Amino acid sequence: MGGVARRPVAAVAAVVLMAEALGIALLNWVLGLMVDRQKMSMGGMDPDAMSTGTWVMGGLFGLYLLFCGVTLLRTALRDRGPGRFARIVLISCAVVHGVLGALTVGLVGWTAFAYLMVVLGLIVLTLLAYDERREPGTPVKDVPGPPGDPGPEPV
Repeated sequence: MGGVARRPVAAVAAVVLMAEALGIALLNWVLGLMVDRQKMSMGGMDPDAMSTGTWVMGGLFGLYLLFCGVTLLRTALRDRGPGRFARIVLISCAVVHGVLGALTVGLVGWTAFAYLMVVLGLIVLTLLAYDERREPGTPVKDVPGPPGDPGPEPV
């Protein structure tokens, strides 16, 4: 992907992940309120523990998605690839979206699946566009192989 398209893709992915973080946090807050007000229980668990767990998990997952969004926004603004730790977090975010997409087909429907796959595609596209092994503008075929690899045959 050219250097022109990678900044907008990273920015769009950042905005989408930040909106998703807010949506996940709000959804878990509402679910926690429902459990708390109706005193729901599963398998004899304390309803207060269930509502607190829902709020904590929603907050943590929201912060995780927000961190991923901020990382992508920083990548777009600086036009430099994320560091090693941020790259690992973004890869884990892509994996989470892939697994959630597979689960949502049967539970929620194809629209949710399509949304999660678009987010997955944006994250992966950003990670590939800012590949740390090559300089911007270098074609993918010129990426050096592993150490000791003689490279392509001369023509």
